[in-house]
Amino acid sequence: MQKKLLTVFFLMLTVLMLLYSKESLYFALTGLDLWFQKMIPALFPFMILSGIMVRMNLTEGFSRLFYPFFGPLFRLQKNAVYCVIMGFFCGFPMGARVITELYERERLTRKEAQYLLSFCNNIGPIYFVSFVLPTIGMTTQAVLCLIGMYGLPLLYGLVLRYTVYRTSIPTVSVSIPKNVVSENAKQNILYHVDDAIQTAIHSITVLGGYMILFNLLNLIPYVILSHLKLPGSLVTELSQLLNGLLEITSGISRMGSNFPLAALILLPLGGLSCIAQTYSIIRHTDLSLGSYIRHKGILTLITIVYYSLLIACGLI
Repeated sequence: MQKKLLTVFFLMLTVLMLLYSKESLYFALTGLDLWFQKMIPALFPFMILSGIMVRMNLTEGFSRLFYPFFGPLFRLQKNAVYCVIMGFFCGFPMGARVITELYERERLTRKEAQYLLSFCNNIGPIYFVSFVLPTIGMTTQAVLCLIGMYGLPLLYGLVLRYTVYRTSIPTVSVSIPKNVVSENAKQNILYHVDDAIQTAIHSITVLGGYMILFNLLNLIPYVILSHLKLPGSLVTELSQLLNGLLEITSGISRMGSNFPLAALILLPLGGLSCIAQTYSIIRHTDLSLGSYIRHKGILTLITIVYYSLLIACGLI
């Protein structure tokens, strides 16, 4: 039954692409342009640098600067603190990528990795301040928006650490497996650089494919809405909102300042494209995508409550 439904779905999408070739080209090009203009310059260098650090076992040394604060606060070992820093400051999906790489190299336990994945995979602050806030017209409320975007996940992570994960996560660094130490000792820095670059190229290409695919899926609601007897402005607004649900960057670009609160609420979830990208990163591990989605859903609900309170208090 599932295969039949999927066959019908992709057959329908193919037919729509042929019938609405101009629109399908526009949506596909939008995804390609966003990937090339936004994701590659902002994310690719971090992928390479972080990949080198993970392979050369430098993550603990890097996190020493932040460990005196984040370590005791979250009761985490240094590699886990590294994931918190990268997940909050380098932008989605670096959090999931770093967590997965360290977990695969046995530098994190499964409990640690699953816990970190629940709150350390967020939209980057550079992207948020330079693109999101100006686009949705919320620069004057930047401080409150930053609290909503980053303060709430940090607080949520703290609550989880002292409740659900209170006793199941170690607070001291996980020992590097002897086979990893031995293997790394045989390789020079150029080997690790080359491996990190090749892995980053593969990852960034896959993420680009997801951006193009989910932007192309906007063709379906566009066609359906255009054939309903609805006012043109309503069709445009619904299309913009659905675009944001499918792929957040292009959705925010299309929404502009029309739905600032909707954009801010969708950002913690990241859209279906971000969920699919996270799956692509963790799919070779035993980490749970369902758990990740559940926590993202909870964070979205918390965000709704947060902005509802701000509106009720007249702060936005």
